[in-house]
Amino acid sequence: MINYTVDQNVAIISWQMTSAPMNVLNDESIPAFEAALQRAYADESVKGIIITSDKPEFVVGADLKMILRNADKDPSEMLKVSAELNRVFRNIETSGKPTVAAINGTALGGGYEICLACHYRVALENPKTQIGLVEVTLGLLPGAGGTQRLPRMLGLQAALPLLVEGRKVSVQEAKNLGMIDEVAASREEMMEKARAYIAANGTSDRPKPLKPWDEIDRKTGKIVGKDNFNVPGGNVQSVTGAQVFSAGTAMLMDKTKGNYPAPLEIMACVYEGLQVNMDRALVVEARHFVKVARSKVAQNLIRTMFLGMNEANKGASRPKDVHKTDVKKVGILGAGMMGSGIAYVSALAGIEVVLKDVSIEAAEKGKDYSRSLLKKGVDRGKVDPLKVDGILNLIKATDQTEDLHGCDLIIEAVFENRELKAQVTKEAEPMLAEGGVFGSNTSTLPISSLAEASARPENFIGIHFFSPVDKMMLVEIIVGKQTSDHALAVAIDYTRKIKKTPIVVNDSRGFYTSRCFGTYTAEGMELLRDGVNPVLIENAGKDAGMPVGPLAVTDEVALDLVYKISGQGVKDGAIGEEDTSYQIAKKFVELGRLGKKAKAGFYDYAEGGKQLWPGLSELFPVAEQQPTLDEVKTRLLYRQALEAVRCFDEGVVRTKLDADLGSILAWGFPAYTGGALSFVDFVGVDTFVKTLDRLADQYGERFRPTSKLRERAGKSEFA
Repeated sequence: MINYTVDQNVAIISWQMTSAPMNVLNDESIPAFEAALQRAYADESVKGIIITSDKPEFVVGADLKMILRNADKDPSEMLKVSAELNRVFRNIETSGKPTVAAINGTALGGGYEICLACHYRVALENPKTQIGLVEVTLGLLPGAGGTQRLPRMLGLQAALPLLVEGRKVSVQEAKNLGMIDEVAASREEMMEKARAYIAANGTSDRPKPLKPWDEIDRKTGKIVGKDNFNVPGGNVQSVTGAQVFSAGTAMLMDKTKGNYPAPLEIMACVYEGLQVNMDRALVVEARHFVKVARSKVAQNLIRTMFLGMNEANKGASRPKDVHKTDVKKVGILGAGMMGSGIAYVSALAGIEVVLKDVSIEAAEKGKDYSRSLLKKGVDRGKVDPLKVDGILNLIKATDQTEDLHGCDLIIEAVFENRELKAQVTKEAEPMLAEGGVFGSNTSTLPISSLAEASARPENFIGIHFFSPVDKMMLVEIIVGKQTSDHALAVAIDYTRKIKKTPIVVNDSRGFYTSRCFGTYTAEGMELLRDGVNPVLIENAGKDAGMPVGPLAVTDEVALDLVYKISGQGVKDGAIGEEDTSYQIAKKFVELGRLGKKAKAGFYDYAEGGKQLWPGLSELFPVAEQQPTLDEVKTRLLYRQALEAVRCFDEGVVRTKLDADLGSILAWGFPAYTGGALSFVDFVGVDTFVKTLDRLADQYGERFRPTSKLRERAGKSEFA
């Protein structure tokens, strides 16, 4: 777990955990790490210590399962865990022996906090290496000195954005910011530079290595925290400090709407901690850490966005008895925005791509999309310019069906037209390799009915991407009535290969994501019809944690599309003509206000931005009595969560994890709740049911709880 060697009077402590895929701080590694450090401290022949790793990464942080286990315990127990880790790291600083972090790979969270506790940091140049304190992205704050050491090193203005945003930086940027001291071109050079620092600071005639915030106590000779340490650029009580904290707090409140406590706790922790010495500051930090770690938000983010995401990315929903498949050649029908995006992410993953459209010009235009994205990647330093031609050469633009011959997977991304999809299915399906799978990138049309055009419905599946494909991480895989486990395995293996997160749902109108997302926009229109001020509607959506308000996102989707989809629902008998979404969308289409693409919808669009259309007040007079902000938020969130519950009860969505991940990654349901189904647990099952009944009595039966949901009332968790 922790290798210990002594070479030329230098102790080399190297992480190499075998009990976890990567090096992490947990109940096993922390005591082993401390034992190795104590061994070095006690050995008088050891003049210095190098901390590094024998794995590709350095240390990637704390074991989040350990944090979850301790979160349910008495707060004093978690405080003790934090205090113990702080003691280990503080001993690195105060041992009197120069200690160097030889950062051979990614160092995140607690891993980078090890580096901060060292006297010197040398990092190996590697484009894959990421360095940073990312705890805030999981609802936590650095609990091993990160909030106190980084500002003391970099100053408030440089350190606070890194802390409250959880930003990961490259080795070179870390050097430019002062997060590390030196960069090495090879592992050998990294170790040489580490040894050089020890040689210059580890001799008996040199004073003990001290951090700038430490001093030697004249009475005891021990290293202790210095009172009144001057933070680079100004302390918290300076003019600079006052500006940073006042402006920073305001910006955080605007960004988080108070839904995410960790960023504000970090600000408070830094403010309080920098007014005392390091030893007392670590106690301050530990208290703040325990507070956020025990919060529902942190536990939800850890369970869904880290542990759950990892589980999904490993193929949790994949049929276990099907051998691993490998899509080496993919055909894409339709070179529009969606098809072009699928082609790009596929080629980026090293897959041969055949991008087909009705003309070679249209297909080449689709390939140009990849060219433009690669150029942006090169300009931003995220894509190796030497790899661009190789990626583009993997994409063959064509108008010939025969070029699809031998594809392991063909994905149609043509218009949402049943007849057109049937036509391209019949044309392209014979080109598949033996055992090949045909996928439809439909967002609403039932897969089982689309599969009627297939000669092999068992190998027909829905593969629903989200736009823009290069940025959206989710793929919703839809299983039809006849879809085989083999087809599902191919779809999941392909999704994982292109580095997307798969969720699996069963066939249904609108499937899971489109169906639930539609309730957000629909309730926005219900609120508008009820005379709620559109400004209040939009602010409530954002205040609840949604990316944008329901009216704005409807404009993005396009009102003519809403009209088309709701109109199909009316035609099929799924909804009545009196449906609010149908009626409002119909009215706006008649007015020519189709949404953002027409520069006219619920909003008016101009070069300077957008503003709510003044004509809304004539169509939907604002009621004299307005609901509270919390009431509007409740209607918007509960409507979405209830639809997710319905999908779960109907078997559309297979697992709670798929429902939660899908809601967050597909349409932006607030992550602090853990996802649309975890929202029920977030507010409590009883509260959820009682609130729904009140909403149904007041606003309509669309809020009425399902019978299965009522049966869950009284239980501690939804599922």
